Amino acid sequence: MLISLSLVAFLPFLLFSVLYFKSFLLLRDFGLGQLIFSHSWHPSRGEFGFYPFIIGSIWVTLLAILISTPICLLTAINVTQYARKRFLRIMHPVIDILAGIPSVVYGVWGILVIVPFISRYLGPWLGIKTMGYSILAAAFVLSIMIIPFILNIMIEIFKTIPMELKEAALSLGSTKWQMVKHVLLRKALPGIIAAVGFGLARAFGETMAVLMVVGNVVKVPTSVFDPGYTLPALIANNYGEVLSIPQYDSALMFAALLLLVVSLFFNLLMHFFISRYNKY
Repeated sequence: MLISLSLVAFLPFLLFSVLYFKSFLLLRDFGLGQLIFSHSWHPSRGEFGFYPFIIGSIWVTLLAILISTPICLLTAINVTQYARKRFLRIMHPVIDILAGIPSVVYGVWGILVIVPFISRYLGPWLGIKTMGYSILAAAFVLSIMIIPFILNIMIEIFKTIPMELKEAALSLGSTKWQMVKHVLLRKALPGIIAAVGFGLARAFGETMAVLMVVGNVVKVPTSVFDPGYTLPALIANNYGEVLSIPQYDSALMFAALLLLVVSLFFNLLMHFFISRYNKY
């Protein structure tokens, strides 16, 4: 058991060490600041600027979280506090089915539905000319993909809140909505934050579905209707073709290292926030 525990605890350090070693060539030649803040991506000329990919990943991830979080929160409140228990038993298989659908299926659905909707209807309605392959399309598809993960956690969080706490609030004369707003949400706040943090980490590293609808254009997006390029899409599109070019290979390893660092950062930040909240 101790060996198994040590292996699990050592895995993040092993992943970080391997990726850092593989990307050290690029870090040595250019430096961290130049790689992160440079806009120029021309590997054939030895220019490796990751800023467009970082910004594209942030835009897609945050927009997907903004779309999915209210939907998940309101759904979790409804199925645990207002709907009949039979409805929750029906919802669980539906959520599991959504979670088990391969990401490439979501990507194809995005190409067939979301991209035409944005290019033919939403863009012209707002007076914006767009091909549909954009940050917004990727965010829509990604938000649907992460809804099952966030929703499952939120439902379990609300189900673990003691019934006595809710009955005490109702016995003081509060309405059911007042109980939900002032007692239930306050008690469940750390779990809600954890669910959103899990969804954020899941969304930031998503590859295939985003790659299929985001546009894959190396530029810094200025609106949600612009095409973009994410870090996972960069690795998936190019890895395997550039193994003979040491700097290019090192650049892709650096992109993987950035993904790992961002994921660890958000997880540690959520853990710190939840710990501080629980103290008070």
